[in-house]
Amino acid sequence: MLVQEEMDIREKLRILSDAAKYDVSCSSSGVARKGKKGTIGNTLAAGICHSFAADGRCISLLKILFTNQCIYDCRYCVNRRSNDVVRASFTPEEVCTLTIEFYRRNYIEGLFLSSGILYSPDYTMEQIYETLVRLRNEYRFNGYIHVKAIPGTDPELIERVGFLTDRMSVNLELPTAEGLRQLAPGKTREKILAPMRQVQRGIAAQNLRALESGKDGKSRFQRRLADFDRAGRFGNSWWDHQGGRQGSSDEDMTLLQSGRRSLGPGHTIGMADSIDHPGRNVWAPLQSQNQRFFVPAGQSTQMIVGATPESDYHMIRVAEALYRNYDLKRVFYSAFVRVTDDSLLPVLPGGPPLLREHRLYQADWLLRFYGFGAEELLSEDRPNFNVLLDPKCDWALRHLELFPVEVNRADYGTLLRVPGLGVKSARRILAARRSGSLDFPDLKKMGVVLKRAMYFLTCQGRMMAPIRMNENFITSQLINGEHKKAWDIENHDSYRQLSLFDDYQVTVPVSGEDAVSVVTGML
Repeated sequence: MLVQEEMDIREKLRILSDAAKYDVSCSSSGVARKGKKGTIGNTLAAGICHSFAADGRCISLLKILFTNQCIYDCRYCVNRRSNDVVRASFTPEEVCTLTIEFYRRNYIEGLFLSSGILYSPDYTMEQIYETLVRLRNEYRFNGYIHVKAIPGTDPELIERVGFLTDRMSVNLELPTAEGLRQLAPGKTREKILAPMRQVQRGIAAQNLRALESGKDGKSRFQRRLADFDRAGRFGNSWWDHQGGRQGSSDEDMTLLQSGRRSLGPGHTIGMADSIDHPGRNVWAPLQSQNQRFFVPAGQSTQMIVGATPESDYHMIRVAEALYRNYDLKRVFYSAFVRVTDDSLLPVLPGGPPLLREHRLYQADWLLRFYGFGAEELLSEDRPNFNVLLDPKCDWALRHLELFPVEVNRADYGTLLRVPGLGVKSARRILAARRSGSLDFPDLKKMGVVLKRAMYFLTCQGRMMAPIRMNENFITSQLINGEHKKAWDIENHDSYRQLSLFDDYQVTVPVSGEDAVSVVTGML
């Protein structure tokens, strides 16, 4: 394959932004719309996608591939070596020009740069490194940058790129080594996990150096612990994940574990809502603005859903292991789209498994923020999620012996397990009940979704309405409107990337409660 030489930058942008759409680490807008008289703003389809900051802001990113040429022949990939598609490749200067010109026009706030593999992993990563050096140093671009690390790249290159980017990700692609051998023969699990481990250790070492350096390092950490304690945060410390106990003093361990609260043995609340989010540089707010950090926004990965026969149970166990063992910030799930004809790829008459992807995202929220474990949600005997109920409701219905919960006495961990209550509403309940007893109108004002929570809560010993604590009865009430949504997702005949504001893709107006649930993850 030869890269097209005679091609202007606009044509390259069209080809390489379209080739990047199957990476769902962020969502493409997918529309072009000019500004009109009496309206504000416009939309450019080519390459503009959306990511979401920790504070909930929507950030527009230029999402492109550096090249769609690749030395690998992954059977599920539209850019596979043997696929007959038009090939193109940017130069580092062209990527810089696009990023700066889009930024000046206020189209974007940052860059999402992935790539096929041109000649070799090292050569491609060197081109990406040169691009980032120019952006940061020559163009003085200080915006957000997300880069895909290429498996098999020299660790030194990964490290150099890590100090220029905000987030780095390595796509796991398939949940098992056998799946990789079958559909991606050029890739191995070892090559994929090696850069993940390097990024994890780099962030941990940086945090440790920050803790130990300076005359007021520990006092800063104590103040940060106190701030998070006042905010009501819960979870593990990255120290526990890194095995940082070795060689640490008793005083250090007392400091780090003083911010940890748990539901019980082996069961922690809010893995992703801890005092120092796994895989994130927690010292960035405490140090000089001129200092460069190694992958300060942490790392993520992506798994394809439905290309191989693994169950939902297998996939969430893999995700849980990645969160615990590699401190990933986020695992993304991508419904398999059959973009190439291959006998080893499954034929999906109903199209991409969008509903299954959606259930995995819901379960992922439960793993990261609600204190659930994969073994609680599914099992070998029950390996797939209920298509008619979200995973949290499904779990609650299978454990009715734990309900109803008295909202005025239940602890934080128990409240999080009530369908219709999220992290924010649970904290609001804890704060509000210090001033007096709560009733159902109070819960509604706090954002509790009573149409689900009413079956599992009592206020001052009373339920919202006379309800039989019977699994079949409650299930019939909960799936009343859910069945329509499930049908629409499974019968959607075109591929759309994940949108945090339109997960259900329904033909009827989305309610305000559903919109809030999709954005906040409150189940």
